[in-house]
Amino acid sequence: MDEKIAILSKYNFWNGNVPETGFPRHDYTDKIMDYLNTKLVKVLVGQRRVGKSYILRQIASQLISNGISPENIFYINKEFIEFDFMVTYKELEETVNVYKTYFKPKGKFYLFIDEIQMIKGWEHFVNSYSQNFTEPCEIFITGSNSEMLSGELATLLSGRYVKFEIFPFSYAEYLGITKKQKSRQSYMEYMETGALPELFMLPNEETKRNYVSAIKDTILLHDIIQRYNIKDAKLLEDVFIYLVNNASNLISVTNILNYFESKKRKTSYDTLSNYISYLQQSFLIHKVERFSIKGKEVLSGIYKYYINDLCFKNYLYPGFDYGVGYKLENLLFLELRRKGYMVYIGTFRDKEIDFVARKGDRIIYIQCCYMLIDEKVIAREYSPLETIKDNYDKYVVTMDEVNFSSKEGIEHIQAWNFSDIIN
Repeated sequence: MDEKIAILSKYNFWNGNVPETGFPRHDYTDKIMDYLNTKLVKVLVGQRRVGKSYILRQIASQLISNGISPENIFYINKEFIEFDFMVTYKELEETVNVYKTYFKPKGKFYLFIDEIQMIKGWEHFVNSYSQNFTEPCEIFITGSNSEMLSGELATLLSGRYVKFEIFPFSYAEYLGITKKQKSRQSYMEYMETGALPELFMLPNEETKRNYVSAIKDTILLHDIIQRYNIKDAKLLEDVFIYLVNNASNLISVTNILNYFESKKRKTSYDTLSNYISYLQQSFLIHKVERFSIKGKEVLSGIYKYYINDLCFKNYLYPGFDYGVGYKLENLLFLELRRKGYMVYIGTFRDKEIDFVARKGDRIIYIQCCYMLIDEKVIAREYSPLETIKDNYDKYVVTMDEVNFSSKEGIEHIQAWNFSDIIN
C-alpha cells in the first residue's frame, strides 16, 4: 500500500473505518446539505475547536448513509502532523492524485479539507477543482481565519462558494449533550461553563482549564503571532484579556490605549487597532457596531466586543468583576448570530438598546438584564423600547423565574426560551 494511502486511511471511512463524528449538529449539517449536488464550494469558518472537523465528518457519514461509496469520500485534516508533508497546493494536488489513482472513484468524489489555510496557495487548488467539469468533484473546506475568503480567493471564486460560520454549542446543543432539561438552573450552568465540544469529554475543572488555556495559546501563536509576525506577544494577550473582561461594555480603541498608558505600557493606537482586528479574524472576539435607529446609519468610534465562548472568561480570568447580566448579553449575541441575524447596538435619542437584530425582512429589538427586581429596574429596561414607535418585535430578556406579562407591546422572555422566539 502507498505510504500516503496508509496515512490517509487512518482518517477516512475506507475499509470499514469509522472516524469519530461527535455530537450531531443538525442545525449546521442540514443547512450545508441543502447545497449538496451544486458546484458551490462549501466553506466552514470559525474559531479553532468549535467543531468544524466533526461537522465535516458528520456530512461525510451522512453521504455514506445516503448510498455514496466510502471510497468516493476523501478527508484531509491539515492540523494532524502526518500531513506536514503537504505544504503547498501542488503537494495537496499530488496527494489527491494518489488517492484517485489508488481507488479510481467512479463518478463524483467528495473532497473534505480541514484547516485549508495552512496549505500555501490553496485557493488555486480549490478554484481549479471546483470548476473542473470533466471530473465531478464536490468540495467542503474549513478555516480558522475570517480573512481566508478575502482578496484573491474572493475574486477567483466570486459567487461560487457558500460560507457557514460555526459557533460553539448552543444552549439547545448543551441540553442535548448533557441530557439536562430546559430550565433556569441548566441555563445558568451553561453560562458558567463553556460550549466548546471537546470540553464535554473532559473529567474535571482542572483539565478543562488546561484545555481552554491551550486553545487560547494555540490560536494566539499559530493564527496571529506567526501569521502576522507579531513583535509584542505579551501585549497581544493583554489586549485579549482586556476585551474578555470588558465584553458587553461600550469601549473604543482610545479607551484601551488610555488603559495601557495608565499601566505604563508603551503602544500606539494603530498597534492596538491591528491586534483587535487579528483577534476578530481568528474568531476569538466579535465586534458589534452601534446603529442609529432614527438616522438609519451605522455609528463609528465606539463598539461592543463579545467573546466567542464564555469558557475564556470562566476558566482563565474568573477573578475580575463580571456580572451575570454581562454574560447573559454575550450569550444572547452568540445565539442571534447562530440564527443568522446581523446584530447591532441600537441608539435612539439618548437611549441605548442592547441589540437591533436583522434577518431578511425581520427586525427585532432586545433589552437584557439579570433580573427585573423592582419597578426602577423594570422602568430602566423597558423605557428604551417604549420610545421606539415602529411595529417591529420588542423583547426584554432576563433570568427571572416569573414570566412577566407584555407591557406596551413589549414581551418579556426568559433567557432559556430565547431561541424559540428568534427562529
